[in-house]
Amino acid sequence: MAQVTVSLDANLAIDAMMLSGTRSPQDAVELILRDFLERGRRTGTRTGTRTGDAADGQRVTPDRPTVQEG
Repeated sequence: MAQVTVSLDANLAIDAMMLSGTRSPQDAVELILRDFLERGRRTGTRTGTRTGDAADGQRVTPDRPTVQEG
């Protein structure tokens, strides 16, 4: 697999290490990116699936009138 070198701010690398629980900045960034990508795939799958039908739009009520204060 090809590798890419990326420069990060030291504080950002330390935060990534603490968040991921690793001792290596490279491992930390890799774990966080893998998690980010996996979440994106799950979210994309969830939002890509549409439920309901055309009649659903008719069930939506118009804005409710505001309550008059007296």
